[in-house]
Amino acid sequence: MGRAVRTEAWRVEMAGKQDAPTAVVVVDPDGMVSGWSEGGRLLLGWTAEDTVGRPVTDLLVDPPPPGFPEGYGTGPDPMGFIPLRHRDGSTVDAVVTAHPLFGPDARVLGHAVTVQRWGRRPVIADRAFEQSPFALGVYDPELRFLWINASSGRVIAHSEEQVLGKKYREVLPEYDRELFPERDDKPYTDKVAEVARTGEPARLITVFRPLGSNYANAWATSIWPVRDAEGRVRAVANWGFDMSAEYWARQRLLLLNEATRGIGRTLDVIGTAQELARTPVPGFVDLVTVDLFDEVLHGEEPPSASAFTPGETIALSRAAQHSAREDSDRAGGPAIPVSHAPGSVAVRCMATGRSTVELAAEPGQGGEWAFGPGLAADPAHWPPGNPLIDGTIAAEGLTGRITVPLRARGTLLGVVAFSRRDRPEAFTADDLILAEELTAKAAVAIDNARRYSRERTTALTLQRSLLPQGMPKQEAVDVASRYLPGGTGAEVGGDWFDVIPLSGARVALVVGDIVGHGLHASAGMGRLRTAVRTLADVDLPPDELLTHLDDLVLHLASDLQSAGHFQPTGESGATCLYTVYDPVSRRFTLASAGHPLPLIISPDGTRTPVPAQPGPPLGIGGLPFEATELELPEGSLLALYTDGVVQSRERDVDEGIAELRRVLNHSATSLEALCDTVMDAMLPERRTDDAALLLARTHALDPHHVADWDVEPDPAQVPRARKFAVDQVDAWGLAEASFVTELVVSELVTNAIRYGEPPIRLRLIRDTSLICEVSDASNTAPHLRRARAFDEGGRGLLLVAQLTQGWGTRHTTNGKTIWCAQTLS
Repeated sequence: MGRAVRTEAWRVEMAGKQDAPTAVVVVDPDGMVSGWSEGGRLLLGWTAEDTVGRPVTDLLVDPPPPGFPEGYGTGPDPMGFIPLRHRDGSTVDAVVTAHPLFGPDARVLGHAVTVQRWGRRPVIADRAFEQSPFALGVYDPELRFLWINASSGRVIAHSEEQVLGKKYREVLPEYDRELFPERDDKPYTDKVAEVARTGEPARLITVFRPLGSNYANAWATSIWPVRDAEGRVRAVANWGFDMSAEYWARQRLLLLNEATRGIGRTLDVIGTAQELARTPVPGFVDLVTVDLFDEVLHGEEPPSASAFTPGETIALSRAAQHSAREDSDRAGGPAIPVSHAPGSVAVRCMATGRSTVELAAEPGQGGEWAFGPGLAADPAHWPPGNPLIDGTIAAEGLTGRITVPLRARGTLLGVVAFSRRDRPEAFTADDLILAEELTAKAAVAIDNARRYSRERTTALTLQRSLLPQGMPKQEAVDVASRYLPGGTGAEVGGDWFDVIPLSGARVALVVGDIVGHGLHASAGMGRLRTAVRTLADVDLPPDELLTHLDDLVLHLASDLQSAGHFQPTGESGATCLYTVYDPVSRRFTLASAGHPLPLIISPDGTRTPVPAQPGPPLGIGGLPFEATELELPEGSLLALYTDGVVQSRERDVDEGIAELRRVLNHSATSLEALCDTVMDAMLPERRTDDAALLLARTHALDPHHVADWDVEPDPAQVPRARKFAVDQVDAWGLAEASFVTELVVSELVTNAIRYGEPPIRLRLIRDTSLICEVSDASNTAPHLRRARAFDEGGRGLLLVAQLTQGWGTRHTTNGKTIWCAQTLS
């Protein structure tokens, strides 16, 4: 063979060695092998002595393709997937590429053929996959093992040699069952088979307990099909990592979230204790008992924790007990007296105020503790003295018990015990935190129930006295409202609403909610309602008003910190929706501080979407509020409400809002009757929260009742402005108001020209009153002052204040507006 042929063969072979193993075969025009590389031996097991001089077709598993070897082609493009015969009899899936070899006279001397393993990658890439900390595996469509890396081998406790060629279900039968069948998840092997069958990738979290392990693993896994050049699924691959710590931490958060919704739904001591007992069974523990002082059951103050010592017997009442075994449940009825002996764990916990964990035996080796290994398994994170290895609880059939004192607002109410008896897992430090969080949530609810009967009457009286006793006179909207306190089993809340007339014939519709119940919520509601009215008088935009209200709540909370045995009364968790409707422009502006957005029904019955997102609740601080503006058709129906209207035990907020939208009848002639209809349809008989509803139907001011005029910044324009105003008032048939109107227009326009900045605009509005507005681009606000006897000025605003029934300043994004209003007889 010529030098050119040898050179080309060497070049191809050297290129192949970069991604070894790659075979380089030289085939003469007769289809005989005339050259064989070291890569060929590494890839197929054949040596040069075995192959040189033999037909190249001897290397093929299947019959050669038509024209073989001429069918190689004339370029470096691969011929495609071709199965080749390994010396040991196995098949090597390969991709073949032909390179024609030319002599000096351009005659084809043969072909240099590169043979690359299908899925060829550099050796370093093989090592990267092999050494990956993630579990990697490849299986054929029948779920037989084709390859696994070292991490996967450690997970399944089998080497690659032990599993190759075996079916997944044979090696790992535990993957054919789910640890939590109530979740209706498919077994992992079924999911892998589904990917092989459909060719669609999948991602899932698999929870299972491996054979020989006493705790559950959670694995995040991705599964995808592996296809050949023709698109056929030839294998299934997966990768996964152990996310047990994160998974069980999330389960704890879900349990806490469930507890938030499920504990404290009624202000009943025994009912709340039963809610606490039911929530963590069976996901967290197998048995929960809740023991309370008799005084707590009767709504009285319990004895002080300092009144007893660990060396005395403490008499309590078992208010609730719930078990995974139905035969030991207590579904209700009166509390049962129980006594805790001197020196017992329960007595020590109540005396010291510290929780205790008891384990029947030492936990497993290697940190394999259930319900979340990781931080939970590190003894360094346990509080001093925990956990206790107590063999006595084993005699009770328990593997572990957490005892937590039930405390709320510094008051000891009783003790709660969380026990495991039907599972091998030992409690962890994270489990202790979860038990304390559950107990803390329930303690507040139980203490609220204890205080309920004493505070309800006072709170309800205060609540009703602080709500509007009648709607103010205004023409922008027709309004109707309802407020209903919680049922007899719930405390009075902090829901409130208001209707505030504003300058320029506008009106503010407000609704809010103080999170919580009782006297503090009612007092907080009164403070917020007063603050909103004060800020509304300044005519702030909705977003700015909520910003100031947020600052006020923060200041109140800091000023009213708990001192001694008094409880804090800050409006933590308050929400508010502030809206402004302008009948002149029919513009509706709103901003929300964590409150549900209003429902808007157009006159034709269609729902008007509100493109806004509620901002953070009041009292968070540092976060912005955003205002949204809409233009509404005349006769639109607005519904402002608190969560007590739409949320209940039977439905969530989204379902409640959908039901409220269905109940609202835009064509109802009487808003009062519509309010009754809504409240009857939305509120259950045994409601647990107060509810406020404010309905409004918008009006549009007749364009003929609004007149405006641009004023040049020249004192000579003042007489023209007076004439414009007098002529307009006379045209409206209000001649009796001409004199006062002429004077106030003269004063306000003069001040705008003298002290303001252009552009200057005069506007007259005829509503229930005659409103005069003068706007300019200056942000400087005027103020009343007492002029001395010989002063030549300083009496203008005083004159305006004396002649009209109200005046003020409204700041805008482009300056300010000075307004005054005259009452029309």
